[in-house]
Amino acid sequence: RQGITTILASLHSTDQPWPLARYLAGLRMAPNVGFFAGHTWIRKQVMGLANRAPTPAELETMKRMVDRSMADGALGLATGLEYVPAAYSTTEEVIELAKVAARWGGLYVTHVRDEGAGSVASMEEVIRIAREARIPAQVNHHKVAGAAQFGLTGTTLAMVDQARAEGLDIKVDLYPYTAFSTYSDVMFPAWSLAGGPAEFARRLADSATRARVAVEMKRIFPEQAGDGPTSIQFRTLKTHPEYSGRTLADYLTDRGRPATIDVAVLALIDLQLENGSFDAIYHAMDEPDVIRIMTSPTAMFETDGDPVGLGQGFPHPRSYGAFPRVLARYVRDLKVLTLEDAIRRMTSASADQINQPARGRIKTGAFADLVVFDADRIQDLATFTDPHRFPAGIVHLFINGRPVIRLGAITGELPGRVLRGPARSLPHQLRAKGSATGPGSRPRRAADRRRPG
Repeated sequence: RQGITTILASLHSTDQPWPLARYLAGLRMAPNVGFFAGHTWIRKQVMGLANRAPTPAELETMKRMVDRSMADGALGLATGLEYVPAAYSTTEEVIELAKVAARWGGLYVTHVRDEGAGSVASMEEVIRIAREARIPAQVNHHKVAGAAQFGLTGTTLAMVDQARAEGLDIKVDLYPYTAFSTYSDVMFPAWSLAGGPAEFARRLADSATRARVAVEMKRIFPEQAGDGPTSIQFRTLKTHPEYSGRTLADYLTDRGRPATIDVAVLALIDLQLENGSFDAIYHAMDEPDVIRIMTSPTAMFETDGDPVGLGQGFPHPRSYGAFPRVLARYVRDLKVLTLEDAIRRMTSASADQINQPARGRIKTGAFADLVVFDADRIQDLATFTDPHRFPAGIVHLFINGRPVIRLGAITGELPGRVLRGPARSLPHQLRAKGSATGPGSRPRRAADRRRPG
């Protein structure tokens, strides 16, 4: 409904289908899809939620799982280093796994370790991984979050430019909103969440530990959220479903408690204990930062949205409106980008990033992934208080030459294809000499991918 023809599931912080090849073989879908090897899922399979480095044997097991995923068609390795248990990994661990993906011509795609006060250090880590693993890197939904960090994108983007000038292949993507959505876990020190909800509850039963967590959360709050409890908007709260779409400030006010950060932290602890974890929207970004990233030469667009059912739950509006919002607000209204440049960042730039030269452009022999839209009327209609609204202005959508949307209506066609690696072309001698679990098993997939549909 947004005009999107292809969905790439980075799986940086969620579960990965396993075995990937079997899952991909059974898919029937409207859009094209591509998958990555998910570091978080792989680490959980091998180590659970342990807060430690892997043993040599555990690391070898994780490397084999990345290798298997790449052999099965993954486009690269994805990490969500801000989330438990990936937050417990060292840079060295990630480098070793990224080297496996690199041998397959894969990408390294990452939700960085810290999008707040540690944004600069996190970008340094991305650059180090790209350099030492010899792998192209992409920063997923690049942002600088938290009121205390507004403006820091000038530094992080300069770091990307410098790394590229040195010969590294590093790019960023973004969605066009000043709020992000994720688990409540990001408001807590990672060490307190090790072992899962039961261990968290055990730690918090100790008054000294609870006090320590509260102190650290007061520091984390302005680094992850805005300048007060109004900046946290609940998406799912099992113990209080009536607060879906409402804010932490509403929750406190209804209970006669002051809407201060000190009180908010204590409420978040109680809600984490009650729910295990919950989803929220964090209004914690600055639009000048969003625009600065958007106009960066390497930036591409994404949604970071969840696949949601109409009327189900309380999603971030990006699940319905990200791409139309770019064209409406940032092209037509604010004139931040030209229409041509915005479209390029949505199409050919993204297709080229995953080695799909026959997609993302209109030319003879290319796959017919096409959207027909009204540039004067296109508009995102989903909002933070009314998220389940389809955008206006999308007329037709064709995927692999078949109509998925005709005159604004879903047709029921399922023409989508799986897009497999390599995301970067491999030298001929490497393709020819690979083993059954190495790059040499891939030429047939590359040929299949280029056959027009």
